[in-house]
Amino acid sequence: MIKVAIIGCGGIGRYHLGHLLQFTDFTKVVGVCDLIESRAEDFAAKTGAKAYTDFKVMYDEVKPDAVFICVPPYCHGEIEYETIRRGIHFFVEKPIALDLDLAKDIREKVAAKNLITAVGFQCRYSTLVEPTNEFIRNYPLCYVDCVRIGGVPGVDWWRNKNLSGGQIVEQTIHNYDLVRYHFGDPESVFTYGARGYVTEVPNYNTDDVSVTSIRFKNGGIGSISTGCYATSGESFDGKITFSARDARAELYILGKLSIFGVKPEETTKSEETEVIKGDGNLARSEGGAVVYNETIDAGIPCDRTFLKAVESGDPSAIRSNYEDAVKTLSFVLACNKSMATGRQIMVDYN
Repeated sequence: MIKVAIIGCGGIGRYHLGHLLQFTDFTKVVGVCDLIESRAEDFAAKTGAKAYTDFKVMYDEVKPDAVFICVPPYCHGEIEYETIRRGIHFFVEKPIALDLDLAKDIREKVAAKNLITAVGFQCRYSTLVEPTNEFIRNYPLCYVDCVRIGGVPGVDWWRNKNLSGGQIVEQTIHNYDLVRYHFGDPESVFTYGARGYVTEVPNYNTDDVSVTSIRFKNGGIGSISTGCYATSGESFDGKITFSARDARAELYILGKLSIFGVKPEETTKSEETEVIKGDGNLARSEGGAVVYNETIDAGIPCDRTFLKAVESGDPSAIRSNYEDAVKTLSFVLACNKSMATGRQIMVDYN
């Protein structure tokens, strides 16, 4: 039985707790910690674990095998260093830091201790990943375009770019990570940002919208646009489009994948729709597109894969460990640097 602790009992901690409560066949939550005692006590009531407000005291008393670090972006550093010092395997929510040098130092210390790590890029565990990769294998891409437009989250620290890193780093990092995962590592970026549209939110200090142009190491180019100015879902249609010369795939993250220009090898007709028979996935034909729908909560295999790796000692199934997540952090921080300097920035992977 793996002993698991949680640091950070806010919204994202609750998300992971919901998964952990499904893994009681091989895990047990033994400690929960938050600076707000009532939040830790709420988690404790759900798990039977002990509540703490000091994570070091929790480590001393419950001695976990693994920990989920679910704290805001500006809180990283001390927790990771202490966790590494004690040799505890850890899952950490994105973004893993706001300072690249800090993340690189943690990366080196993780490697020195040979710890198993995972990062909260659950979109990599979506059932849409494999059909997306299959499309890219069969149709060499010329261009990738990504858009994510939404509103301002109701969290005070998110509105302050110094604490959150801004929308690119804290929120749209999922999209940046998936573009990198599917299309390859970026070489350089140029990002424009704009403010002045969001005027009704108190204590607001971040970019309303940004556009990033990307050159990838493989020679391809792409763009990612993101904004938090929307007050309605009608504002923009957010998706990632992977474009080949004669076909395209439109990925609605954790929603559906629509592939245009691809003729399915085998189909059956019904009164309502055309059903595509593939490699175990079923899709529908809509308006000339082959459509795959998300069938799971991708966070469940994300969390379970990490815990199974801790149980077995084999981390090979983890799709984003700390070392890999540093590359995605380098990507998004390069965009912030470009916005701040008005220059093209090379992405730092060293």
